[in-house]
Amino acid sequence: MNKAITDGLVLMPPAFQGGLDVWSSENGTPGSTTYDTIGTAAVVPGDTDFGSCLELFKTTSVQQLRYTGETSILPGCYLRIRARVKAISGPLPTVRIAGWAGQAGGAEVTGLTTSGPSVTMVSYGEVVEISAIVGTGPRVGVDLHWGEPALYGHFGLDLTGPTGGVVRIDDIEIEDVTSVFHRVLMDWVDVRDFGAVGDGVVDDTAAFISANQAAIGRSILVPEGSYSLTDNVTLEYPVRFVGNVEMPLDKRLILRRNFDLPSYADAFGDELVGLKKGLQA
Repeated sequence: MNKAITDGLVLMPPAFQGGLDVWSSENGTPGSTTYDTIGTAAVVPGDTDFGSCLELFKTTSVQQLRYTGETSILPGCYLRIRARVKAISGPLPTVRIAGWAGQAGGAEVTGLTTSGPSVTMVSYGEVVEISAIVGTGPRVGVDLHWGEPALYGHFGLDLTGPTGGVVRIDDIEIEDVTSVFHRVLMDWVDVRDFGAVGDGVVDDTAAFISANQAAIGRSILVPEGSYSLTDNVTLEYPVRFVGNVEMPLDKRLILRRNFDLPSYADAFGDELVGLKKGLQA
């Protein structure tokens, strides 16, 4: 579903012509330097390709451009950040979508991939498009997998490589592309869309709980993989296990709508273990 439509979520950053006071040369967090206070950027009103756009002089090896607004990262939602860039003069840079991940309280979430695929510019005046997809699930096509505890991001782009070049940047777009990954009216939720990894190492407990909360009458899919659950988990809705779960001996998996031996055997990948965990529940 499109959160911008159903929940009124504001995704699109303001156009550059609205002012550079919301565009940071750092990570976009409160207090970071904005381009309206330095002399390396200006709004160009009549570019032949972009119309109104940002002209930026590259002064550092990694020149950052970040929107200071907080773009929410919601479970099961996938966002595409996209920008068009062209070189005007000087050394040709490499460009990529990039972001900063924040959690409750404003602290940075470390250990995440924070930049998308890089594109090296090869000629002046050629429009280059860059994009990256950020989402809570580690699906194919997701460039920035930001699961819990990430709640929001400051997004924009990086210019890397030699200094001294001048580029122009069209307005940055952020759009909901959740429908690319699953049908709008699907009758199930996938635990991967809520941050489950299924590698047998990462704790997927929170992802299973989030998937259960979001199901609201729909079934829950546990796709191929080995999902580590370190605490008690109750699933209120029908579950289909393609992959398996692993739990400590003293923790319970309660399947409200699948309280039968075949379901527990599927859940744990073994009939005897499934029987024991079912009796425990």
